[in-house]
Amino acid sequence: MFVDSHAHLDGKQFNADREQVIARARDAGVQAIVAIGNGDGPQDVDCGIRLAEKYEFIYATLGIHPHEARLADEAAYQKMEKLAKHPKVIAWGEIGLDYYYDHSPRDVQKEVFMRQMELAAAAKLPIVIHCRPSDNSDNAWQDCLGLISEQWAARGLGGILHCFTGNWPQAKRALDMGFMISFAGNITFPKAQQIRDAALEVPLERLLIETDSPYLAPVPLRGKRNEPAFVVETARKLAELRSLAPEEVGHITSRNFYNFFKLAEISETRICSH
Repeated sequence: MFVDSHAHLDGKQFNADREQVIARARDAGVQAIVAIGNGDGPQDVDCGIRLAEKYEFIYATLGIHPHEARLADEAAYQKMEKLAKHPKVIAWGEIGLDYYYDHSPRDVQKEVFMRQMELAAAAKLPIVIHCRPSDNSDNAWQDCLGLISEQWAARGLGGILHCFTGNWPQAKRALDMGFMISFAGNITFPKAQQIRDAALEVPLERLLIETDSPYLAPVPLRGKRNEPAFVVETARKLAELRSLAPEEVGHITSRNFYNFFKLAEISETRICSH
């Protein structure tokens, strides 16, 4: 049993075979998938919801990614406020800061990030964080964790640091603010020792796994289009690091997912019915 806690299944990379991709995930033991609702910007934030309405085991998020922060306007915020009430929406995201590509000005990214934290709090939804610093700098981490500390932590809703790429002190700071830490296929990359070092320290009960499909396919599939079935490889690497069986990592991270999102009773029903 595995849960892919972060996948961009709406991407055009899946247009030709999306149903087969989802079927392969189920065949690989993936019990649930979170379809991230960023799309190509504010006009597409319902993309995860559309998939979640079609498949019982798919959940959705919604939010404006820092790349498209420059496109945010009042109409987009009002649209998301309404969509956040959908029963399959379990989190707000991915949101945060990206200083690597700087597709949107950094001051705009911060403004849109803070506004979405306000909306998520009103909707009582946890947040899914994207944080990518510029080369050889922790600047985005400093700003992102600082804003979470100032604007979010006291609300008690927590969230997920998705596709974690930081170091252990950064992970620890997020853990102290009620966050889960999610690891993706890049934990298998040869140069990702910092990520593996952090993965050794995160308490087992705070771990999640994801693919970030269609990006970051894990070794030995690197270079291919990533898909939810490949989350098994991330579980395998975490199992190797933590001296556990891959199935055990799958069970632990799945249970963490259901518990964090208060979906435990649903998971029990589904486990028994498959």
